Amino acid sequence: MFLQPFSAKLDVQERARSWDELATGEFDVLVVGGGVTGCGAALDATTRGLRTGLVEARDFASGTSSRSSKLFHGGLRYLEQLNFSLVAEALHERELMLTTIAPHLVHPVSFLYPLSHRGWERPYVATGLAMYDQMGGARSVPRQKHLTRGGALKLFPSLKSDALVGAVRYYDAQTDDARHTLTVARTAAYYGAHVRNSTEVVEVLKEADRVVGAVIRDVETDRTAEVRSKVLINATGVWTDDLQQMTGGRGRFRVRASKGVHILVPRDRIAGEVGLILRTEKSVLFVIPWQQEWIIGTTDTDWGLDLAHPAATATDIDYILDHVNTVLASPITKDDILGVYAGLRPLLAGESEQTSQLSREHAVARPHPGMVSIAGGKYTTYRVMAKDAVDATQEDLGSIAASVTDRTPLLGANGYAAMQNLTDELATECGLPTWRITHLLDRYGSMLHDVLALAEDDESLLKPVTAAEQYLRAELKYAVTDEGALHLDDLLARRTRISIDTKHRGADCAQEAAEIMAQVLGWDDETTHREVDSYVARVEAERLSQTLDNDADSDVARLKAPEVRHGLRKVVATR
Repeated sequence: MFLQPFSAKLDVQERARSWDELATGEFDVLVVGGGVTGCGAALDATTRGLRTGLVEARDFASGTSSRSSKLFHGGLRYLEQLNFSLVAEALHERELMLTTIAPHLVHPVSFLYPLSHRGWERPYVATGLAMYDQMGGARSVPRQKHLTRGGALKLFPSLKSDALVGAVRYYDAQTDDARHTLTVARTAAYYGAHVRNSTEVVEVLKEADRVVGAVIRDVETDRTAEVRSKVLINATGVWTDDLQQMTGGRGRFRVRASKGVHILVPRDRIAGEVGLILRTEKSVLFVIPWQQEWIIGTTDTDWGLDLAHPAATATDIDYILDHVNTVLASPITKDDILGVYAGLRPLLAGESEQTSQLSREHAVARPHPGMVSIAGGKYTTYRVMAKDAVDATQEDLGSIAASVTDRTPLLGANGYAAMQNLTDELATECGLPTWRITHLLDRYGSMLHDVLALAEDDESLLKPVTAAEQYLRAELKYAVTDEGALHLDDLLARRTRISIDTKHRGADCAQEAAEIMAQVLGWDDETTHREVDSYVARVEAERLSQTLDNDADSDVARLKAPEVRHGLRKVVATR
């Protein structure tokens, strides 16, 4: 008898099956947290042959993992801090993503490093970037290239001519972080992990001093169940200390939240073919080309308020505008801003009180028998973090197979290169413009056929979304039928990025999106209206919070929007 292949569909039927499996089976590993590290740990564990479950209280990537700078990079500033091991590790992971694991989701992006001093600065920067290039190992991106002032201005005409004396061009990589995280989760499900969003841990089960599982609650139905597991992996990021407290003791390390804010402006607002990296008095500021926009950020400030919905303030936005406008010939104003997002970095607390100096390396601890905690790190090194967390389970599980995630492509990667060469044929077959097929390939890879198949019985799904024409209606439906979207917020903020890359931030297409979701999820009119009203309230609350000057006032304003997942506890950062 052959094993039946597992399904990567995260639909309503799979949701019911996974609940039954979690409630009745015993697992080797239960991962708590559906960010990129937790999803990576679930993938790592299940591909080692371990019976694996993953639960996420809100939505996949709903925290830090949808609010990053969207880069896979080594981190030039860590090189300057002489943290060579972190840079080398990150660049190795960048190469794996570009070539093996996620070539459909991770793509090269180039940056200008403007030089403002004659003489010493160019050889200084060249030496650092040469090390950066060398640490990258096998090369799928070009090496650094030195430019005169004129050469730099040809690539980035919006720069002030007196803002630089020359520049160096170098390469990194970028991704849609929320889509990448979701694909990691679906790949884990494909290999047998039971993966659930809207499922929170309300109690950690212990026998004597050993963790033996958890009580989970389905946030959508309020049902509870006990999940028995030999090891619980705490991959909750900024919530690490909160889950640790459920065991009745303190962990081996403490996690501190640092807020990072980014803004998005239209691509035509800044004339440039490449990105920019700018030094600031605290860190660096990126100007990143992303789809039809520029992402500009980030900030780095301590955060001690609500962890689920960190608020950007007018002060944060002014900081970004002030710094980027020092080098732009035509200054950007608040009127140019399409979207704003704020995320929290889970930093390992150290002796320094400056969050920019806290460690970006990760740590793994076993605070109790049967429990492993993983925290710190950066998005780029999620796979290594996940591997290290699963390696640490051997103290409870005994000998386990070695990790294979360095050579396990994510769903959609296989066949992607061939389909890139067939873009014109695919466009003709589907009756869509070539740019649409490229858009779909870069979001779904070889799974784009699954998205387009939804239109076989409903050709209206091949029409663009109202007021968000970069997306097809089929993508909205696919987010529900295959990608586990349960609420309008899941759809507009993470399965798509309509919430940050449109001026209306999703409000103008909320009704259309909700009607598509209602068809799949069986919502009645009351539920549909409630979802739309809740989403619009979220947009209004975020807009208000971004006009206020301090974190406390902005936090109050942001939390006026209703929580669509009912009964979740409000958790604030522990300083």
